[in-house]
Amino acid sequence: MTQPFDNLISRAEQLISRLECALQSTAPEVDWNAIAWRWVGVNGKGGLQAITHPHQIHLDNIQFVDTQKKEIIRNTRQFLQGISANNMLLTGARGTGKSSLIKALLTEFSAKGLRLIEVEKHDLVHLPEIVDLIRKRSEKFIIYCDDLTFEANDIAYKALKVALDGSIVSTSGNVLVYATSNRKNLMPELMADNLATTTEGGEIRPNDTIEEKLALAERFGLWLSFYTFDQNEYLAIAAHWLKVYDVDFDGAAKKAALQFTYTRGARSGRVAYQFARDYAGQLKLDD
Repeated sequence: MTQPFDNLISRAEQLISRLECALQSTAPEVDWNAIAWRWVGVNGKGGLQAITHPHQIHLDNIQFVDTQKKEIIRNTRQFLQGISANNMLLTGARGTGKSSLIKALLTEFSAKGLRLIEVEKHDLVHLPEIVDLIRKRSEKFIIYCDDLTFEANDIAYKALKVALDGSIVSTSGNVLVYATSNRKNLMPELMADNLATTTEGGEIRPNDTIEEKLALAERFGLWLSFYTFDQNEYLAIAAHWLKVYDVDFDGAAKKAALQFTYTRGARSGRVAYQFARDYAGQLKLDD
């Protein structure tokens, strides 16, 4: 009877040993030769995974947001020159160039030491770890978070708020946070928040609740707002992208561009780009 029992103990010890190795394993070494990374979970821990082929977008291809483009370039140039610069929040209509502008900064300024780290919303709790990893690096890092919105009591919300402005630990001079959102208030607003007085749930100072929901957005030093394009702007962007694909924007292309918006229910830079890819592809398709 002792033999099977001893075998069982031996197998249990081997299993425990494997679990300990897995839990104690560290993230792989960071490839600092890259210019962009994303934060990913590795064996229960986090690490920077190099993006070997980052999306190359040129600033000239982002149109009808000249004011916003000028501001984000100015702030980024200040950052690269080692002078004071702000964290930035880009908010507004979908498909108007918010994310593209941030990606285009990497194309424009990577040769000058700019680097990009993409962090998903749920991973924002790891911001202190990320900052510690890059604090002593000579490059300048933008931590990029796309489509930033939070639900009530979201721990990532509190983590980002503290990281932006509120931690006892000093922020690193080589790190900025650039985030995009389709809405200016990053947490949902409830009708109850706007009531002058309420005792629901024991809340006797509803204005404090509203201020808390605005607190995160206010921690970004610069806000840039983006607005829906009108028809002429949409058509101009479509014509620009067709030119990139070496296709003339004639009457047939204009009609097709307008019809394309009917299927999408929106006029935006993203829709114009998608139209151009589709239309140019159809024309060049080998019958």
